[in-house]
Amino acid sequence: MDKESRTEAELAHAKLHEAGIPHGHGEGHHNHTHTHESTKAVLNRLSRAIGHLESIRKMVENGRDCSEVLIQLSAVRAAINNTGKVILQDHIQHCLVDAIATGDMEAIEELNKAIDRFVK
Repeated sequence: MDKESRTEAELAHAKLHEAGIPHGHGEGHHNHTHTHESTKAVLNRLSRAIGHLESIRKMVENGRDCSEVLIQLSAVRAAINNTGKVILQDHIQHCLVDAIATGDMEAIEELNKAIDRFVK
């Protein structure tokens, strides 16, 4: 098939192959793997949140004031929510753009479901 007769989605899909970018092909599951630009930042944020949560556990073990514990828990929740926002932004900028270019409506539906769960 020559370039003139290909659809925009087919051309975008071909570019993924040319660039060696892993992506899904089958219907029924949004199944792809790829490297995110924000992976290192997300892992660092998660490590800090885990460390902070461990500190809170020690606060509880040591009988610290409940209001102090609650304040620290709210900080961990904010850190996790902000980490989720970074992942969501990365997903929109990369995965969703690819899904739209290739006509992958299932990926868009999955994103909607993930957003619904994330904001609950």
